[in-house]
Amino acid sequence: MTLHIPFDNTYTALGSVFYRKQAPEPVSQPRVLAFNHDLAQLLGITPGDLPEMAEVFGGNRVPEGADPLAQLYAGHQFGTFNPQLGDGRAVLLGEVVGTDGIRRDIQLKGSGRTPYSRRGDGRAWMGPVLREYVVSEAMHALGIPTTRALAAVETGDPVWREGAMPGAVLTRVAASHLRVGTFQIFAARGEREALKRLTHYAIERHYPGVDGPMGLLRAVRDAQARLVAQWMSVGFIHGVMNTDNCTISGETIDYGPCAFMDIYNPSQVFSSIDRMGRYAYDNQPGIIVWNLAQLATALIQQLEDPQEAVEEATEIVHAMPGMIEREWLSRFAAKIGIARPQTSDMTLIEDLLERMAAGQADFTNTFRALSGEAARDQFIDPEAFDGWADGWRQRLEAEENPKTLMQQVNPAFIPRNHRMEEMIAAAVSGNMALFERMNTVLSRPYEDQPEHADLQNPPKPDEVVPATFCGT
Repeated sequence: MTLHIPFDNTYTALGSVFYRKQAPEPVSQPRVLAFNHDLAQLLGITPGDLPEMAEVFGGNRVPEGADPLAQLYAGHQFGTFNPQLGDGRAVLLGEVVGTDGIRRDIQLKGSGRTPYSRRGDGRAWMGPVLREYVVSEAMHALGIPTTRALAAVETGDPVWREGAMPGAVLTRVAASHLRVGTFQIFAARGEREALKRLTHYAIERHYPGVDGPMGLLRAVRDAQARLVAQWMSVGFIHGVMNTDNCTISGETIDYGPCAFMDIYNPSQVFSSIDRMGRYAYDNQPGIIVWNLAQLATALIQQLEDPQEAVEEATEIVHAMPGMIEREWLSRFAAKIGIARPQTSDMTLIEDLLERMAAGQADFTNTFRALSGEAARDQFIDPEAFDGWADGWRQRLEAEENPKTLMQQVNPAFIPRNHRMEEMIAAAVSGNMALFERMNTVLSRPYEDQPEHADLQNPPKPDEVVPATFCGT
């Protein structure tokens, strides 16, 4: 069977100011590590044999209909504006319209140098590639908007980081790769016509029917408010919420230094480069509002009189914290069995979280155990849980099916950091069994799978992963 990808490309029509045409750089010995057959079917892709897919998804052969390019964008990185970034190690092969009617990008990540690589080698090593594959697919199974993984290919070439690492290429699928930073670069350059074209394209692609730049701003606000509340509800820490990693579509993108918490700690940071805690767990709502303000600043630059839009844009941005709080309350109320939350439930939820932090309770396992009898066992002092549970149980008397609700929204399985490190180490040595097992288990995160109960265990003290890395 011959590999067929039904490309239907539109981004190139925006004009060359938005990108540079760039084919992926060939590798020496591509070998398929993983291929997502379910996603391929959704995208209308006909798989080929393994050698052919290795050639295409490793970057050695440009498939028919592809129009490879590297996208241009800017971004605030840890609060500092970088006026030009761009795809420094990724190539957009093109777009497909899936069997569900949704248009998506297909991108090779780790596919070599581009005009935007600066001093980088344009490559990725196997660890971050497999990490993104597992975590992005786990996020999808959790019901959280995310880019997805179509394939992972070993290149046969070393990548030099702290030493020689095995190289790999990830095939990433996204609703699009439009970012806040995509708008920022044209606003910063004063290129109003390009900004107008980009705004029109983003609206038509993601939010058809919304009205102009401010309509787009509202739509992105709503999508990102929901997204961050969803992150918080599963203990996810993105790790690098720069504006170039903030999508217009409202999808999670860039799984470099991300992590899921084990012990609940609202100030938890994993990213090795986040030394000031800018992107800590509890800072994420504030950062997404800051990012939206940067998008607002960029969008109004296309207007004849930007000052006229300042008041409207300010109202849109200022409404976001309240939206996030309402989304947060809805999701965390469901986590404790409350389908119709009241404002007073915020106190009940926050009390539990404070006790979890003090009692060093595991975030995922504590919430999962609320639908059973073992939640108190997650606390150093179980009486701390007992002191909260009486009021909680009284509150649940007004709810119809709290146990069912809790089981539907509290995952039993997440990609735990120590297991991810174990998986990567095994894969580097040639053993893909844990990678395959984790993908299988994490595809059904809300189901009890007793035969895989070991994947629910938090790390032992010598297994704790204190920091994660971006892999560039």
